[in-house]
Amino acid sequence: MKKRDNSGLLGLRFEWQVIFWLLILLAISQQATGLRPIREKTRSWSDEWLFGRKQEAEVGPFSAWNITGTYRGTWKFLNSANSSSKFQDFQKENGNSVVELVAVPTKITGVHYVQGVVVFHDVFDNEQNVGGAQINLEGVYIWPFRQLRLVANSGKESNSGQEDNNLLSNPYHLLGIFSSQVFQESPRDRLLRRKISPVNEMEKHCNIEIAAQVSRVASSENNGDKNYYHMEGLLESPGAGDDGNCFSPLLLNATSVNVEVYYNKAVNYTLMVTFVSFLQVLLLIRQMEHGNTHSGAAKVSIVMIGQQAIMDAYLCLLHLTAGILVESLFNAFATAAFFKFVVFSIFEMRYLLAIWKATRPSNSGEGWETMRRELSFLYSRFYGILLGGILIMYQFHNYMQPILLLMYSFWIPQIVANVVRDSRKPLHPYYILGMTVTRLAIPLYVFGCPHNFMRVEPNKFWCVCLCTFMGLQAAILLLQHYFGSRCFVPRQMLPEKYNYHRRFNRDVNHNTDCVICMTAIDLRQHTSDCMVTPCEHFFHSGCLQRWMDIKMECPTCRRSLPPA
Repeated sequence: MKKRDNSGLLGLRFEWQVIFWLLILLAISQQATGLRPIREKTRSWSDEWLFGRKQEAEVGPFSAWNITGTYRGTWKFLNSANSSSKFQDFQKENGNSVVELVAVPTKITGVHYVQGVVVFHDVFDNEQNVGGAQINLEGVYIWPFRQLRLVANSGKESNSGQEDNNLLSNPYHLLGIFSSQVFQESPRDRLLRRKISPVNEMEKHCNIEIAAQVSRVASSENNGDKNYYHMEGLLESPGAGDDGNCFSPLLLNATSVNVEVYYNKAVNYTLMVTFVSFLQVLLLIRQMEHGNTHSGAAKVSIVMIGQQAIMDAYLCLLHLTAGILVESLFNAFATAAFFKFVVFSIFEMRYLLAIWKATRPSNSGEGWETMRRELSFLYSRFYGILLGGILIMYQFHNYMQPILLLMYSFWIPQIVANVVRDSRKPLHPYYILGMTVTRLAIPLYVFGCPHNFMRVEPNKFWCVCLCTFMGLQAAILLLQHYFGSRCFVPRQMLPEKYNYHRRFNRDVNHNTDCVICMTAIDLRQHTSDCMVTPCEHFFHSGCLQRWMDIKMECPTCRRSLPPA
């Protein structure tokens, strides 16, 4: 027992050393210079596009403004309604719009070549429920006169595979694309919706033209290196023939987006993920201390820990992918991915191995080859489920929210294991409550925060369902902890349970010494003061209960004991 306690103390000492070095690493990586490369002179191609290259004549009245960026604003019909009969679905009078522009200098002085996409939200009233229109544009920006001319020629088949290549490579756009690929619709569904959209016919039969004037907007913030631009113009749609306009002229107003706001939101999100991961490490250490014995580890469901480890592995991969995709945010996302990697690869996998060893005590004496074979089988199943889950989520991309609900049912295996085994207090209450709250942080931010940096539409109903589902699981576990593992199961459905306080024949000579405390047992007292094992050995009630918290074996003959 002393050796086992010493080994447990050494293991916990190692874990606290890991936490200490993680805190040092976090303090180093979260420096302002590391987390805010946006203020520095970056040399990556995406940052050059995002923040513009300093022009030599920037101070002059006719400086070459770099209008590359994301613009958000509104659209409305110039005549308050669509008077054209060609596209009856175009019924809304106004709505929101997003414009993505990439401006490239040309050999002609004063002219920039511009590519972009304009997205009109809430355009159509039709049964297809396509909602908005997205149109690819190209043209020129004559910067001495601040004139922007964009066209979308008719008769061209849209190439959806090239759409994203025409957009701006910045955190605002890339993180929106990444989150939409992960949490919203797939490219196949986006292509299908585009084919059934009236925009597909509009691009074939209409010449869409935009004539806009660009002006500089004074920033309220004290940021000298930041320029904000306002674009105001008219969108017209002359038909391909002489049939008149496809729809009435639209008035378009849009202002460039402050990408720094989205950058700060992304950094704050990664700080939240890092802090949540650190709390989860502390909760795992508390739980490992609670069940640091052979019997305590055997009570914990290996499926429950494995499911949480797989979730942390997915989060690690997602944050690492986002950091690689958006180079200016790599430090922040890599830090969050590293902490998630530490949670699942060091602590959860170690606890998974301890539970596996505790549930297979017979293999301890069968040799190293048998142990190694079963251990490799355990790891192969874990990583096989990990890769299989990625394929399933990719295939059933449209059902991501139901899949997340299924993944967040990780407390259910422990609830079932408690009922089947009749386990006594396998999980610490702090671990139950802490893990329930920290696991909810990321999905509630993504699907519940109305201004999240991922630009995912909030779904309050799904968030309420997730919180209710998780709260119900945690409530059942707490009831099992304080009132018994089978407190909510009707007695008629329970299997027959061994009674350690059963009656025994007092006329038969029994060994009246408790081998745990080495003191005599007074069999003349009430039967609740002593416990009888199935192998007819007598112990004090307190002594045997403390013994079974460590090992479910008879202290005298080493036979396995049923749960008390």
